[in-house]
Amino acid sequence: MCGIAGFMTLYGCRSDIISREDLDRMTDILYHRGPDSRGIWYDGPRGVGLGHRRLAIRDLSPAGAQPMTSSCGRYVIVYNGEIYSHQEIARDLQQSRRPLNGTSDTVILLEACAEWGVEAVLPRLIGMFAFALFDKETGEIILVRDRLGIKPLYWGIVSGVLIFGSELKALRAVPGWQARIDRNALAAFMRHNYIPAPHTIYQNVHKLEPGTLLRLGPEGTPVITRYWDLRAIVEQPPPPVAASDDESLAELDILLSDAVRRRMIADVPLGALLSGGIDSSLVAALMMENSDRAINTFSIGFHDKAFDEAPFARKIAQHLGTDHVELYIEPGHALDLVEKLPCWYDEPFADSSQIPTALVCELTRRHVTVVLSGDGGDEIFAGYARYLLALKIWKMATIVPYGLRKLLARGILAQPPGLLDRIGGLLPRRHRRSQPGAQLHRLAKAFHRNDPDLMYRQALSHWHEPDSLVLGAHEAKGILWDPGVRRSVPDFLDRMQFLDTVTYLPDDILTKVDRASMSVALEVRVPLLDHRIVEKAWSLPQRMKLRDGQTKWALRQALYRRVPRALIDRPKMGFGVPIGDWIRGPLRDWAAALLDRKRLESQGLFAPGPIRACWEAHLAGSNHAYPLWDVLMAQAWIDANPDVCF
Repeated sequence: MCGIAGFMTLYGCRSDIISREDLDRMTDILYHRGPDSRGIWYDGPRGVGLGHRRLAIRDLSPAGAQPMTSSCGRYVIVYNGEIYSHQEIARDLQQSRRPLNGTSDTVILLEACAEWGVEAVLPRLIGMFAFALFDKETGEIILVRDRLGIKPLYWGIVSGVLIFGSELKALRAVPGWQARIDRNALAAFMRHNYIPAPHTIYQNVHKLEPGTLLRLGPEGTPVITRYWDLRAIVEQPPPPVAASDDESLAELDILLSDAVRRRMIADVPLGALLSGGIDSSLVAALMMENSDRAINTFSIGFHDKAFDEAPFARKIAQHLGTDHVELYIEPGHALDLVEKLPCWYDEPFADSSQIPTALVCELTRRHVTVVLSGDGGDEIFAGYARYLLALKIWKMATIVPYGLRKLLARGILAQPPGLLDRIGGLLPRRHRRSQPGAQLHRLAKAFHRNDPDLMYRQALSHWHEPDSLVLGAHEAKGILWDPGVRRSVPDFLDRMQFLDTVTYLPDDILTKVDRASMSVALEVRVPLLDHRIVEKAWSLPQRMKLRDGQTKWALRQALYRRVPRALIDRPKMGFGVPIGDWIRGPLRDWAAALLDRKRLESQGLFAPGPIRACWEAHLAGSNHAYPLWDVLMAQAWIDANPDVCF
């Protein structure tokens, strides 16, 4: 895992706009992503430069260093990621008599692109990757991001120069950079707690979307094409069900085991993040099956039992026989991270589970360099409790008369979320959900409307009218508002899963994991997001994901073969911290300063009224932690970047 950065000057512009020293700064600002070594390739007359920071995982010798030039001398690459199908590709390259000057997956990726062309190579890649490939012969550069968006890549054009990097901070090092806030993107952030691709917090700077490649010649304009399209996969008519459930489970099990086995190849110590939930437990169990010794597993715990999953992880580790390490976090340790978050994420990002994610990565890096995690299982196998809740409420909405629906919605909204949480705790164990009050409030706001997509957007929204919150903004709206999705993906559950996979997964979950892990130079691999598993999951009948009110049915069956049900069947907790209590308690002074009315008025960025009302209601006992955390992270980011223009 590494950090990449670079630039290419367009035709008609001075080739010395960005110097080698500038490229050095772009590269070295990514030191945390690759502390083992650095490399620069710079062509002054052409105005092209590529930079690389290396976290050595495979082929630790100098032969694995980047930037790397192909054996024919035509192509230069900088690459961040891991290709788990590199051995098969290498065999084919050897048959083609293509020289391989090393054993790293970088060498194999580069020579494969030189031999067959990028478009022919991409379908063969199993893994996570973001790379830039420069063609000396044509003067063209190609930027590529992996199918699911596991690895990040940002780009923009400044003063006639294409600039790119693994993180926005690399682009900020470019001369002439103007850090001007995109208010429309900021409004979208206030709804989602992340900025959806292709937008960033800055005007004229973009995220390269998952499954796409960008081509740019010195005389042209960027052309972005999609080489892998989940929407096309989802929209395909379901195949005839020929296999039994048992046969489908057997096929899935083989694929899961292969995905995990491939991701265990490393020349450095590795382990697994273990929360005790379905996904991470299955990954750890499969790792044990594919290892000739006990694997390392890691978890963190909190003294607040409502957020503490460590006992569950401990029991799973004991059953599997892993070498387990856990750390109980004191509130002070967690709170110390808050001031670092804006620097890690480069733009406002407010998923509060960023804190425990960073803590478990910090713990893990003391012992290993690579870990496997269970991320992706919820989106791919319908694991979120909100899916069940949305389906139940939508079913109720279709049979309950409009007037009664409106009364029910008003009744729910009249109750504090905390009270609804306590009522939910009285339900039978199998029907309990973690913190249902906030979700019920969001869903109730759309319950009286005959629109399931509106209801689901409401369930995902922190601020429901962000244009009235961010002054002068028109919210950047994407695929969540595309009516074509409803026509082409008519089933509500399928549609929720698909939309989460192309929005929430890359822009929230995977962004969170990438920044938290890379802040301590830890590589996280995600076997459940092997694109073969994703495609297999979409070919399965829906009953293999959601059955009899039980989520992730197929993954559960795979895990039940390896772990007793009693250790697994429990309410889903999520991975959070008591952020609402913190901003009333130890973070109150910090929060109060950032939400001060005079500050808000002088900024001219946010409308003070709704923010102050939300803050005062939270202090009075209502739970408004999520929308407040959005504003706080935006304000903390502004403080960390005093040069930004509003």
